[in-house]
Amino acid sequence: MIYFDSAATTFQKPPAVAAAMTDALATMSSPGRGGYPAAMRAADTAFACRSELAELYHVGSPEQVVFTLNATHALNIAIKTLVPPGGKAVISGYEHNAVTRPLAALGARIDVAAGPLFQPAAVTAAFDRLITPDTDAVICNHVSNVFGFVQPVEEIAALCRQKGVPLIIDASQSAGIVPLDMTALGAAFIAMPGHKGLYGPQGTGVLLCKEGQTTATLLEGGTGSQSIQQSMPEFLPDRLEAGTHNMPGIAGLLAGVRFVRRQGLESICRKERRLAQLAAEGLRTIPGVHVWATPDLTAQAGVVSFTADGRDVENLASALGEQGVAVRAGLHCAPLAHRTAGTLESGTVRLSFSALNTPAEVCRFLTILRKLSRG
Repeated sequence: MIYFDSAATTFQKPPAVAAAMTDALATMSSPGRGGYPAAMRAADTAFACRSELAELYHVGSPEQVVFTLNATHALNIAIKTLVPPGGKAVISGYEHNAVTRPLAALGARIDVAAGPLFQPAAVTAAFDRLITPDTDAVICNHVSNVFGFVQPVEEIAALCRQKGVPLIIDASQSAGIVPLDMTALGAAFIAMPGHKGLYGPQGTGVLLCKEGQTTATLLEGGTGSQSIQQSMPEFLPDRLEAGTHNMPGIAGLLAGVRFVRRQGLESICRKERRLAQLAAEGLRTIPGVHVWATPDLTAQAGVVSFTADGRDVENLASALGEQGVAVRAGLHCAPLAHRTAGTLESGTVRLSFSALNTPAEVCRFLTILRKLSRG
């Protein structure tokens, strides 16, 4: 199978990930629940994973790295901490339902900074116009899950610091690929999945919290700390980690993060961008195919969307699947992004790459698509 759906989850993992998960099942219990060897091994693994992520993203301390179920879970914590019911949020025009649905549930007033695709300066200007003193939070994804657009989070973060408004960054499509420096950005929260560019298993996510940032809880329960109290601890990560940890998942995530750090984010990003560029160039040579891509490699990560005249995107994706090419089609849980880009009615077929894909796979995909287009 040629797997081009890593924006959903990286199906191909480094072998060390499965090995670490198997080892965790055999040797680890729960961290913070005892002083015996299996519990201490779990605690050491969890701390090592927090430490690796803190170093990778320039977070002040490992304790500010919170484990979650996924990026959606992390975003819900961040949004419901900063935006009260009926509050105001300013978001980009490329946000996922993981942002828009929590805001809708809060009855929030949402202002959309809908800058044109692949025009970061216009996006920054749109945020500048919309961020006002009554804004409770600014929320922006680093990379669009539909188009791979790398949004200008550094410039948006500077606006937020200038105007005194907290920033939430959704790093779902950039984690493990495009570098981020939390300390330099001054973001209140950065949310990310473990199972995409960090190569961990499904069921893992991370919320990076700014030092001193207060947090609202979504869940209450046992933490192994301050058990006499009937309220959650005030300190991180315990405050946001009620219940038993997913130690096989955390162990797998640690192995994935170590793989990313060995490869280097710059190297991974460069490879994925080259694959996206190769795909976009090839797609443009096929009659009737329309591609959403830019020659500016700094403005697009390893995600490319396209449509084909006369072909329903879902049917085209199914036809590719029958030929052994895994892609995703439709609205990608991001109708706002499609509305902003003008593709809401049709949706798109999305190609999304990982560090484990190859140029040969892209060329094979293009050959298959050309045959389907002729047939």
